[in-house]
Amino acid sequence: MTGYLYQCELALLELAERSWQDPAAELRMEVLDDIEFLHDAGATPAELLQSKHRIEAGSLSETSKDVWRSIASWIDALEKLGKPVTESMPLLRLVTTQVAAEGSFPYLLRNTPQRDTGLALARMEEVAADADGPSGTAGDRTKFLGLTPARRLRLVEAMVVCDGAPVMSDLDPKLARALGIRPTNEHADAILDQIKGWWYRVAVQLLERKDPNRMRTSVSAQELATRIEEIKDHYTGLNLPITEELRRLTEAEIAAYADRLVVAQMRWIGLKDRTISTHLRDYHHARTQRSEWLRTFKITEAELDQYDRRLWNEWDHVFADLTDAVDDDTSDVEAQSIGKDVLKETMRVAADMPARRGSATESWIGRGTMHSLADRADTDADPVGWHPRFDELCRSHACDDEQEQ
Repeated sequence: MTGYLYQCELALLELAERSWQDPAAELRMEVLDDIEFLHDAGATPAELLQSKHRIEAGSLSETSKDVWRSIASWIDALEKLGKPVTESMPLLRLVTTQVAAEGSFPYLLRNTPQRDTGLALARMEEVAADADGPSGTAGDRTKFLGLTPARRLRLVEAMVVCDGAPVMSDLDPKLARALGIRPTNEHADAILDQIKGWWYRVAVQLLERKDPNRMRTSVSAQELATRIEEIKDHYTGLNLPITEELRRLTEAEIAAYADRLVVAQMRWIGLKDRTISTHLRDYHHARTQRSEWLRTFKITEAELDQYDRRLWNEWDHVFADLTDAVDDDTSDVEAQSIGKDVLKETMRVAADMPARRGSATESWIGRGTMHSLADRADTDADPVGWHPRFDELCRSHACDDEQEQ
């Protein structure tokens, strides 16, 4: 499991490092190799990368399964690519947490001054032909020996061994540097966590093979760079970080709110189920986001109380203005229509009100918070509602609840 997770996070690291100089780079996973990079979906990949993780680093030997399985995988991939010519041959990289033994052919294939592909090839042929070699790599070694001498040379010249890579538990600091997250940033951990959360969703889409609506072909370095800046901006200055992502609520989640006052308030003005579920989405996510801010000390209870007060003040102006002409003989149909106008105008005003003065806040925070105020209308000293006679309806609703209990 750690190896699979390592592959996903290594892909993020590799793409992040490319994003600084090569924003056009595209990344795919599990197509021709563990990870691959390309610039044009229809062209030969620029790089095929094998990811190998071992919790205990240890030594990478010449008979290692990781080495020979990587070689066999590259041979298969190159066959699928139609045996590309030297000019279009992709770079073949093995990234491993193990360390190549000095003098071994993996050692000679590192990107160092000691690199010697000719000597490495001779040693590889010797190891591959050894009848006493490990049985677990016999098929892979035979596949290598089955290549013509010219193709073996081309293969070896394209190979680069990147040994001594950090193990999974040591990857975060390197990831943070590649993503441009300074350790002095007080939100460094939160920013990294949010980027990784987005990345794992992307990884799932890259690995999807059955449902075309859930899959994606590749992800670009430019998209990653844009996402990084977007997430960092959430933590800039006065801005409150938005960690919630809007989604359609499940039927079970909607049903859980069925008896809440917030739903009753919307039914009193004649809203249909589809519209109610839309408003509940804002209500649900705003409550969750506010709780997250409090839990991670991004805002105080006092600040949120002030925000609620500012929202109530705006609602009060809207309600007073739109219900001023309501009389005792106003029909229920007309009262419902006025209530819908109150709700619509209140949502418009609330959407433009940030949770912290001078900050930028998603519009659904204000709308959802206003619904939270409506949900407390039977207990708050200054209640919020939509129907012109919502206060009477709230009292009746409270009595009904007491009788049911």
